Formats: sequence, C-alpha cells, structure tokens
Amino acid sequence: MQFHFDQKQLSDFSANIRKEWAITNGLGSYAGSSVLGAHNRTHQGYLIASLHPPVERFVVFSKTNERFVQSQTTYDLETSQHAHEPFIKDGNRFLTGFTYDGTVTYSYRAGELSFDKHICMVQGKNETALAYDFRNEGEDAVFTITPLMNFREHNESSTPETLRFTKETDPGSFVLTPEQKKDYRIEVRYSDGELTERNDLFDIDMQLQTEVDNEVDGLDCHYTPYDITFSVPAHSHMQFSLICRILPDSEYEPCSAPISASYAFDRLAEEQAHICDLLKLGGYGDDFFANALVVASNQFLAYRQSTGLMTVLAGLPWFTDWGRDTMIAFTGLTLATHRYNEAKEILETFARYVHHGMVPNMFPDDGQDPLYNTVDASLWYFYAADQYLRYVDTDEARVFVQTTIYPCLKEIIHAYQHGTDFSIYMEDDGLIHAGSGLDQVTWMDVRVGEWVVTPRHGKPVEINALWYNALCVMEKLSTLFGEDAAPYRALAKKVKGSFCEKFWYEEGSYLYDVIDGDEKDSSLRPNQIYAVSLPYSMLDAEKARAVVKVVADKLYVGRGLRSLSPDHPDYHPIYLGALSKRDAAYHQGTAWGFLLGGFITAYTKVNDHSPASIAKAKEFLSPVQEQFYEGGIGSISEIFDGNAPHHCRGCYAQAWSVGEVLRCYAEDILPYEK
Repeated sequence: MQFHFDQKQLSDFSANIRKEWAITNGLGSYAGSSVLGAHNRTHQGYLIASLHPPVERFVVFSKTNERFVQSQTTYDLETSQHAHEPFIKDGNRFLTGFTYDGTVTYSYRAGELSFDKHICMVQGKNETALAYDFRNEGEDAVFTITPLMNFREHNESSTPETLRFTKETDPGSFVLTPEQKKDYRIEVRYSDGELTERNDLFDIDMQLQTEVDNEVDGLDCHYTPYDITFSVPAHSHMQFSLICRILPDSEYEPCSAPISASYAFDRLAEEQAHICDLLKLGGYGDDFFANALVVASNQFLAYRQSTGLMTVLAGLPWFTDWGRDTMIAFTGLTLATHRYNEAKEILETFARYVHHGMVPNMFPDDGQDPLYNTVDASLWYFYAADQYLRYVDTDEARVFVQTTIYPCLKEIIHAYQHGTDFSIYMEDDGLIHAGSGLDQVTWMDVRVGEWVVTPRHGKPVEINALWYNALCVMEKLSTLFGEDAAPYRALAKKVKGSFCEKFWYEEGSYLYDVIDGDEKDSSLRPNQIYAVSLPYSMLDAEKARAVVKVVADKLYVGRGLRSLSPDHPDYHPIYLGALSKRDAAYHQGTAWGFLLGGFITAYTKVNDHSPASIAKAKEFLSPVQEQFYEGGIGSISEIFDGNAPHHCRGCYAQAWSVGEVLRCYAEDILPYEK
C-alpha cells in the first residue's frame, strides 16, 4: 500500500500545497505537513505531542530545513511560504518523489547528491524519527540541518515573545525547556556532526496557506537556535539519524553519546512492521482500496489516559473523541479491521461515562468533564454493540455485552422514554423529540452565538430511525440474555406505525427531515438514508427504493452526500473563508464523506445486492480513491464542497468518513462480488 508523487507533480507549488499527510503514534500525537514539505496550517509539524493522551496537543518540533554545499555551490532545499519576499522558497524543485505508506519519504536530488528523508513516529511514545539515506556521486558535500522548534497548542501560532526556552547541550543532542511548562524537556538527538549556534534565533514569517484561505493572517514563528552540520564524503553511501522527543522532566536522562546512524532506520523498520501487521490482521490481501483504509483507520485509534483504554479521535488534525463520531465509525475502524480488543475497549470507555441515559458527545481538549449535548450518540451506541456481537461471535463477547454494555443500554432506553437533558423525550406516539431553544443535539449542530443554523428541533428523521433500531436491538438482546423482550417489541411496533404514518412526504416521494407537531420540514437532506440503511428498517420496499433514488439523484456527489439539496434556497455550495461563512455552509450544502456508508448500504440493500448493484456501488466509491491523492493522502476528508469539483475541506482525515467507507465496502460489496 503506497501513494507516490513524482518530480513533475511536485514541481508545482500551488497545486500541491494543500495536499497533506499525517502519521500518528497511538497517543493522540501526530505529525504532518504537505507533500512538498511546506506547512500550510497551524496543525502541522513533525512532532505534535499529546501531553495528556489523547489531548493537550502541542507543536514541539515543526520541521527541518536542509541545505548543502558541494563543488562551491550551495543548494537550499527549504520549501516554505512566507509573508515577505521571497514569498516562496522553492526547495521542492529538488524533490524527485514523495511517498506515503504509513510512513513518509521525501526524495531529493541536487548537484551530485541524492537522498531520502524518511519520517516516522514511534508507537506509544512522543518521539519522531528522521532517517536520512545519502548517495553522493560527486565531491565531498557539507550538509546542514536546521531544526525548527516550537512550543504551542496545535491550533495557535507562535511569536518570538511566546517562544522562550532554556537550552543545554550534551554530546549528540540539545535540550530545550519551555518556560510555559518547565516540567517538560524537548530533546533533539542526532548521530553525527557539529552543533553550532545560529545568529538568527527565529524563523518569523512562515505563512500557512490554509489559514489564509480561512481569512486570517496565517503567520507562524519558529525557534531555530542551532544548526547541525556534517560531511557526506565523496562517492559514498551514508546514513544519518535525527530524533525529537518530549519527556516529563522526571523521565529525562542526559545523553552520554550520540545515537547510532541506524537508530532512526531501526525505528522506521519497526513502524513499517507495525503497518504490515495491521494489514495482515485486516485480511484484505492485495486489495489496495481496503488496505489504504485499514492503514487510515489506525490514525484515529488512541489511548485515553483517564480510562486506561482505547478511544477514537473523530478527525485529524483537531478533533478529540466524540461519542457520535465514534459510534458511527466504530464498525469500520475496529470490526472491519479485526481489531476486536480495541473495539471492546472503546465500548467500555463510553460505558463508563453514560450520564442521565446519555453517551458523551465530546471529551474536551482541556481534560474537563465530557459534554452530553447529543441525542444520537446514545442511539448509535446500540448499533455499535449489536455490530460488535455480529463480528465477535464468542461467549466471552456475549458476557462482556451482558455485564458491561447491556445495563447502559437499558438506562438509555428508560431515559429516552421518560425524558432526559436537552428536551429529549418520547412523545405519546412513541417517537423521540429532541432539542429546543439554542440546543443543537443532532449531527447538524452548528450554532453561531444565538444563530442556530439548522435547529431541527422536534422529531428528526434519523433519530427516530435510530430509536426504532435501538428498540429492535434491545428485543434481540433481552431474548439472548433471558429477559422479557415483549415491552421492547411492543414499543417498536408502535414506533414503526407512527413513523410510517407521519414521516412520508408524498409530494416528493421521500421522508420529511423533521416533524414537530403540525410542522413538517420537507427540506431534502441525507438524514433519511438511515431509515433504509440501518439493520432494522420501518419502510416498505417501495418507499425505501424511492428514498434511495432521490438521495442518489439530488445529494450524491461522488465523495459524499450533500447536506442539503441544491434546489433549496438556503443551499451553500462552497465551504471556504472566515468561520462565519464556513458555519453557514457546514450543513447547508456541504457534502459529507461519512454519509457514503449509509448510502451504499441502502443502495445495495434495496437492490438485493444484485451483481448490477454491486458494480454500481463500486462505481459510487471510485471518486473516493481519487480523493486519496488530494486532501489527506491515503485518507478521506471530513467534508467537500457541494459543487464540482468538490474540493476537500475541513479535517483532512475523518474517522467516520474512513470507517463508514471501509464498513460498507467490507459488508456490502466484497461478500457479494463474483
């Protein structure tokens, strides 16, 4: 599984600056940049470390700039964008290739020197390794690496005034202690060369294009106290290692000697072996599409220090663990990849935080108490538990669900029936009401001050589809665990009758998006697809096919489903600009990648998984493979413009986008291929 860009592609700065890569370490930490090597957003660097996994993420090691002298010619390989002249430093003209395979390789050639710069993270540690592999076909070369250091939260920017460190050196290393957190040490170690102090202590005007697109200055500053200089002998093949890590002061020990030249290569081999293990466990053979998604899935699984268990980061680079996103992404990220232990831990993590019959919506980045402002996360929890038992058909799994998850599910049903926070309660018709005032409790949850962009207060269509599915799951589990299933069966029957009577919009041949008393919202949105795709559906075959058809005709755009039909007067086709502009478009036309999962499942379901429908489903997914090379390399972005060419927007890698595409591919396409 490998994504490659050649020299011709990489020579175009403007065409590639927004193409990004990311690698992770399983702690919530990550590294990332563009395929050119130039940063384009604040959330980029070679080590963005989670100090309280998986939150408190700080940029500590931004990147390296390289240059060398050979035959009295200086070759500057720095690639970056600046606010002042020279606006573009085009070291990318020396790039001969970029490769992403779960690790990263930049390949360069200048003069008679060529080299590969490999970047990887060490699993379970806040450490990034850079492995340089040189091939010199000419005279001696003097090579210089300038590490760009930092210490800031990953969504902020630095200035010379905020970058204050004490520094010290040891053989083969330098150590920075940030004034902001004096109980941490940032250590850079290297295998060879001379460390010299620089006159220019700050790189002050790096400009980040994605931030500029969002109508802010997009400027960042880096601390550059040292150069590392060494010789690459004539006609030689030579290796060089550099690592950066951040440690609590209590774990730091001064270096007694440089690291070996092979140190970073050993870390690289370990990470490549880890990726191979994930692919082998996934079991998709040489299926490139599935394997890419298996590797992408791994980026979102992270250890949560507060529970000692696994959790899911909703998206890179800025989201933490969200309940809704976790439950939707759960099947694809953990079950379709055969990571059953992680699946169990994720279910248990959220079981510990059920409160007032609700699964958390979000674990804040500052480590505070979870937020519960969601109606659907709790209902998706039933789906995740049911999927877990479908995939993990063992006595041990059944006991785990019965003892740890099932009591939470009963608590949720009781709370939704009798009322809980955020105006969530069951009405006399058996359907679920949610939200009031300024509440935003469905996934369409943007609020700007007192402007609720998509309020959806009342009975949202997908919430009641999920409610019916949850009741059917409870009927099944109650029977499995020897309890009375009749109350769940009776209520599910009532819900089905009310839903079919009230939600069908005859004029449009689809489902109302929200009903609230006599008010019915006929806006054509994708939420209705879950009334077809969920395992337990209330619709008859004719209505199910009609829903799928209108969604395919009006909302499908290749990389996702539009959040609102382009026929609607409030349709916003482009997600770009200042936050207020983006918020206005977020659920008002922007296309969402995760919705492809429900759409593909619904499409193949209403067509009985016929050979023709499987071929068409693969055709529906083909634009996703093209997108692998555009936003987050090898991953699937959060959102896309509603209008062509459907540019990647939002997070460059989103858990539920990846999880749902892998799930539908594994469940609804592969088993039915001839």
